[in-house]
Amino acid sequence: MKRALVIRHVVHEGLAGYRLPIEQAGYEIERVAACQTDFATLDLVSPDLLVVMGGPMGVYETEAHPWIRDEIAAITARLEADRPTLGVCLGSQMLAAALGARVYAGPVREVGFAPMTLSEAALDSPLRHVADVDVLHWHGDTFDLPAGTELLASTSAYPNQAFRRGARLLALQFHAEMGEDPRFHAWMEDEDYIRGAGVDPAALQDDHDRLGPSAVRAGERMIGDWLTRLGSIQP
Repeated sequence: MKRALVIRHVVHEGLAGYRLPIEQAGYEIERVAACQTDFATLDLVSPDLLVVMGGPMGVYETEAHPWIRDEIAAITARLEADRPTLGVCLGSQMLAAALGARVYAGPVREVGFAPMTLSEAALDSPLRHVADVDVLHWHGDTFDLPAGTELLASTSAYPNQAFRRGARLLALQFHAEMGEDPRFHAWMEDEDYIRGAGVDPAALQDDHDRLGPSAVRAGERMIGDWLTRLGSIQP
């Protein structure tokens, strides 16, 4: 069986809706906690799939989280080997950093369900499944588009929402995996963060309950499509 290694930065940001399509594609899932992992010795190149999930820390907060440098270095080695890699939110920012792009605080916090604008390159990509879909956004950082990549999606506040490099690297700033996972209650506990984005927590919970299931179905189709395309080019 193929092996998928998932890096989690906090326990409440796991695969969620992306777990099913990964399992259906024939991967056995293994998980590691970033803060408890020695990335200087962990082999990130050999897994058939690497998934780097989200978290509340910033890529640039290396003094508070010294393991970030080693994680990015290990991801860089994997990307240099052109191995299949998916990054979600913080994970997308780490992929950008590993490719030499700048990661920094954005102009506003983007929190809540909203659609994105897809680029021309995205129209025949797996992201076509999330076209016109209200997906969850939950971040305050952004990144410059790395050299040699294609922009796939944008919002008015954040031009760089998703990018790819060939068929083997996909970076998603948004959370199409979230909408049905019970761990969302842990996200909702940070009411100060939510209100700081100009969002009412009760309205956000209502949007989650109303829009979440359709977002997750779209996210499942997106990741399933990506893995199918990936399988067609694997040696």
